[in-house]
Amino acid sequence: MAVEAAVVAVVEVVVEVAMGSIKFAYAAKKISCRRSHSRIGETMCMPLPASKQGSRTASWHGHWTAMIMGAGIFVLTGEAARDLAGPAVVISYLISGVSALLSVLCYTEFAVELPVAGGSFAYLRVELGDFMAYIAAGNILFEYIIAGASVARSWTSYFATLCNHSPNDFRIYAHSLAENYNQLDPIAVFVSFVACVGAAWSIKASSRFNSITSIIHLVVLVFILVAGLTKANTSNFTTDFTPFGLHGILKASAVLFFAYVGFDGVATLGEETKNPGRDIPIGLIGSMVITIVTYCGLAATLCLMQPYSQIDPDASFSVAFQAAGMNWAKFIVALGALKGMSTVLLANLLGQARYFTHIGRTHMAPPILARINAKTGTPVTATIIMTVANSLVAFFTSLDVLANLLSISTLFIFSLVALALIVRRYYVTGETSATDRNKLVGFLTLIVGASIAAAVYWVLSNGGWVGYVVTVPIWFFATLGLQLTVKQAKNPKLWGVPLVPWLPSISIAFNIFILGSIDGESFIRFSIWTLVLLVYYIFVALHASYDAAKETEYS
Repeated sequence: MAVEAAVVAVVEVVVEVAMGSIKFAYAAKKISCRRSHSRIGETMCMPLPASKQGSRTASWHGHWTAMIMGAGIFVLTGEAARDLAGPAVVISYLISGVSALLSVLCYTEFAVELPVAGGSFAYLRVELGDFMAYIAAGNILFEYIIAGASVARSWTSYFATLCNHSPNDFRIYAHSLAENYNQLDPIAVFVSFVACVGAAWSIKASSRFNSITSIIHLVVLVFILVAGLTKANTSNFTTDFTPFGLHGILKASAVLFFAYVGFDGVATLGEETKNPGRDIPIGLIGSMVITIVTYCGLAATLCLMQPYSQIDPDASFSVAFQAAGMNWAKFIVALGALKGMSTVLLANLLGQARYFTHIGRTHMAPPILARINAKTGTPVTATIIMTVANSLVAFFTSLDVLANLLSISTLFIFSLVALALIVRRYYVTGETSATDRNKLVGFLTLIVGASIAAAVYWVLSNGGWVGYVVTVPIWFFATLGLQLTVKQAKNPKLWGVPLVPWLPSISIAFNIFILGSIDGESFIRFSIWTLVLLVYYIFVALHASYDAAKETEYS
């Protein structure tokens, strides 16, 4: 009956959309907000009443494993190893993992202090105001769309190998379309909509499914490590470990950031957690450390099994076992990869639908998106809209385009969250003096400016070092000056990031430096998307959120 209710709810929303009843209403319903003037733009949206929420008894543990250590290792490792870093892809995974871990620390403090479904959007809205939160939210949704599309396309590749076909055999080649957009993938669309029904079913059932299948996924990962190392050839490492040099390693680390983006989605489920002060730090930090070690081990195994130049970019692990003469193992690996990617598609939809729901509550997105279906207890409307977006992108766009776009969006958001954490600790309206406020702004400007300058110099210098003699000391003394001359205005109540401001400042520098390794075309695509967000904000979201806030103020 629960499945039937989910399907009926999906159909109802599809019909409603088709009839044009979803309108960009500015004041469709009241939102539950509270205003506090203790910090910059502190307007924080609160969770819906219990009767409007999805099940709060959902287990987080399935989502931790499903979203953080799900499909990332299967999607882009082959391409990164073959075309960007060679066997040094292990170092690339370590670099991107350390950068993600620094961001996890920042996310953890926010998630513990503000355990609501909005994730980065809620955190940035509290500390940096509505505008920065909106730009971040748009890029977070963009990140989710790209991630879902990437996983769906990889699902097709591994499914093809499971059926004894080449990874691209089930795609349709359209000669009339542009390169990187001409391999049409109908299977990716089908898989996305199957995940949509699962996400619309219920949070509790989806969490139970993730918890059970995550055990299977971990068993398959262990199998890859053990069975793969029996076919290891150390000469694949020793002959040419860094064929593309340091630039290739960092470019691969930027692309492979895709593998670590799941923890942001886990943070959106803070509203579902019974004990955030204990569960969130253990879940986020512990899962990230385990994921980094596992990904590095799996990448090393892949490169030991095959010379990097022979690694398949689409279904690398299953093809590697086939090339090593373990054809039977190919089917186990392909099944495990499909399981992992199916789980990630489901968990990805849960996270992005909750983001959309939270933004809808503020009226920065159409408020109909905040509606919780009475039959399933889930945000069916938001889930369907995000599935349609995922499917359109997955149908046309190649993995290399998707990977670079995802990395830009993710690193941009992570940098903003680290910046917001520093603001949270050092600025409280009415308590922080004007002098300290000005010093804070100045030091943050120097930290961000020096980080950008170092990244630009890395791109343009071709191995030079003189520029770092200027940029690194500026970053260091700006962080030191912030620590020594500006008084911290707020301490965390339950859990806090250690070594503030150093760790968030390092996170900002690390993320921006990695951004310097992404190609220019991806930055153009990212800029176009951000411009679209600005236009929508100026003409729609700004007025809608203002009207909603005034309605709440006078109600």
